[in-house]
Amino acid sequence: MSNSNLLFIPFKNSYNIDLKETVRRYLQDHTSAHPDSFKVDINRWQELRRDGVGGTVHKDGTDKMNNYHAQLLSILTKLPSDIGLDISYASVFSPNTIPVTLRSLAFERAAVLFNLAALYSQLANNEDRSHLEGIKRAISCYQSAAGTLFYLRSSALAELSDSPQEDDIPFDLDKSCIHSLEWLMLAQAQECFWQKAKIDGFKNALMAKLAANTSALYKLSISAIRDASPPVKSLFPLDWRAHIEAKQHHFEAVAQYRKSTEELENSSYGVEISRLKEAQNEAKSAQDIARRGKVSQAVVQDIDSLVNAVKTALARAERDNDLIYHQDIPAVSALSPIPHAAIAQVTIPAGLSSPPKGTHMIFGELLGWGAQEAINIYNDRKKNLLQDQIVEPARELKDKADEMLTSHNLPASIEALERPVGLPPSLLKKGEEVRLENGPMKIESWFEDLQRQARHDFNILEEAMDILDTEASEDEVARKELPLNRPPSYEANIELIEKEKRYRTILDQAKASDDTVRRKWDEWENNITDLTLNESELEAMVPSSTVSSRKTPESAVTSRYARHLRVLLESLDTLHADRDQYVRRAEALAEADDIYPRILKAASGIERLTKVQPATFEDVLDEELAKYDKFCEYIKESEQKQEDILSSIEADNEKFIKSRKDDPSVKEREHALQSLDLSYHKYREITNNLQEGIKFYNDLSGLLLQFKDSCKIWCNHRQQEIHALSQSLGSMSLQESDDAGDFSGEYIRDQPEALVDAPAPSLPNPPSQPPQSAQPKKVFGKISSGLPPLNSSEWGFEEIKLPPGPSKKKSKMKV
Repeated sequence: MSNSNLLFIPFKNSYNIDLKETVRRYLQDHTSAHPDSFKVDINRWQELRRDGVGGTVHKDGTDKMNNYHAQLLSILTKLPSDIGLDISYASVFSPNTIPVTLRSLAFERAAVLFNLAALYSQLANNEDRSHLEGIKRAISCYQSAAGTLFYLRSSALAELSDSPQEDDIPFDLDKSCIHSLEWLMLAQAQECFWQKAKIDGFKNALMAKLAANTSALYKLSISAIRDASPPVKSLFPLDWRAHIEAKQHHFEAVAQYRKSTEELENSSYGVEISRLKEAQNEAKSAQDIARRGKVSQAVVQDIDSLVNAVKTALARAERDNDLIYHQDIPAVSALSPIPHAAIAQVTIPAGLSSPPKGTHMIFGELLGWGAQEAINIYNDRKKNLLQDQIVEPARELKDKADEMLTSHNLPASIEALERPVGLPPSLLKKGEEVRLENGPMKIESWFEDLQRQARHDFNILEEAMDILDTEASEDEVARKELPLNRPPSYEANIELIEKEKRYRTILDQAKASDDTVRRKWDEWENNITDLTLNESELEAMVPSSTVSSRKTPESAVTSRYARHLRVLLESLDTLHADRDQYVRRAEALAEADDIYPRILKAASGIERLTKVQPATFEDVLDEELAKYDKFCEYIKESEQKQEDILSSIEADNEKFIKSRKDDPSVKEREHALQSLDLSYHKYREITNNLQEGIKFYNDLSGLLLQFKDSCKIWCNHRQQEIHALSQSLGSMSLQESDDAGDFSGEYIRDQPEALVDAPAPSLPNPPSQPPQSAQPKKVFGKISSGLPPLNSSEWGFEEIKLPPGPSKKKSKMKV
């Protein structure tokens, strides 16, 4: 610790990062802007960060850090906090430990504010307070440090706490830690005011009030530490806690001492003695705490000087009262409280949230993150609306109609009657479609793709389990060497194992669905292959029918019903064509639909540096989506029209069947045409199954990779716990040998049950890159607090709907 009688906040060591590539990639992938158009801004950001994260004590540094923070505020209105940029900072009191790495610009902002407060405190500490000008500058810096910490606590920490990585926030950015430091800086500013008043020769009454308020501020600081969680409490070095507590008692003693002098001036000799006794008790408490806590020699000397002054004054007061005044000495509890004079103020630096006029704001021309996210939300809603309310309902209506016609042997039954020889045009068209697509070879190729993707997904899941198995083995070995106070792997990873079982069940059931599709293909392969034959070969497969040319009343009735059915079928085809046209128009509208100009216009009216949320543009999104209402309404109307036509077809087809002659040749031809028509529908069904199955496995592979990454993160954290415990056990052995007998039971009780880091007196310059052990992309900051719950959304797990197995009529495999 410095030999100053005041404390300064160390810097949080930062590490160099190359943000250019990450920022360019984010702009490329998530915005409509080209990264090259912001090349100057990206380079400027890199330059500002070099001088804006702190680490050097110079008065010009405050302007650079204020400017960088203002730019970060502007950047955070344009970009989300997580752009994939790994940012590392070391712990404030343990600069050589593994740094905390978060993908969070909010973390960068909070750390910059912390280091700015540290810089103000160090500038104040460097001032020569032996003269008034130095004291004034120190007061200004301490008040700015307190103001910066207040701004950090009330503004930046709220955004950091809202991030998905909340549980990884380092303890030195915990609110209780920041609050304690804020009170400390304000207390030291107040102490400087007291020192200035002493030099200026102010009266004892005011000096007592200033000292009383100084003591109260130190008390607030130490109370914030005591009330904090054990990990935050243990973050503060022992000599810091001793210093703050000693200062509290010291200035309470000063207040009573100065007030006793005022009592002497007012001839209240008994009250004077009572206050001097209280001052003596407080001064001795400060002296004991300072000596046990190894605080700086300057503080010890201040306290010793006060102890001596109080002792001398008390001896004189008691002698005079015994010999001359004979006044009663009231109990301490009967003394009136000393009023407080709160002079020190929390001062938020002026340039913290707004840079100087004329400053070029980084990404000033870029559409804000909230506005960009509103565009993304609109595009997602548009896509979902198009798919769920237009395209998919239209397809389902077409499938429903086709299924109904197939079940009634239409149009094959009337085509067999209308065209006794040759092939119907509709069947020729279907055969040509399968032939041009090289249907059988395409199906076999897609089966290979499906099986390959399925094997890939199974392999990912096996790799994830290998990771957990390796960690479990390491855990068993570590338990033989270290006193691990945590659940064994088979208990701690139970939720990961449950998720693995769920994914494996999904894959097993998907495999069963694949087998069903394969069996369907084996059953219909020959029939579908027949569709690839040329027209003459197909025609040879279909027998002709001979129909009597003699007109009879019965045949006339049959022909009439056949004509009715043909008209209804043509109406149904027209309805399908009209619906398809509406779908294409909706898709074309969606393809050309660009909401960017409207969002840009709405965003231009929002105040500069205001963080805009996507919800701001909700009305605009609703108005734009209303363009698709007419298409949705038409799909609903066409559904009722189709129901009416299908009902009429069903009724007329029943009459047609009853009136038709029982001609075996017609029946045979009808059966052949129906078989070919059904083969075409099976072909379409199988290809749809395979397409959806391949998409299913592709989508699932992304989720399985997330699961695998979550297993890696979890295992890395478990390894970090073992590493930290191993290091802490070694440092505890050294600390116990060096410090045995130096601290009272009171200080021992203040420590957490685990281990306490020794204070770091020196603050070496940080390396240009994090230590090798910090290279993984993410290191958890709260070693002792454990991971977030495994059922937390932070792990990135998503619910997957298992695709239904294929049925005889239709099979789908989709997520």
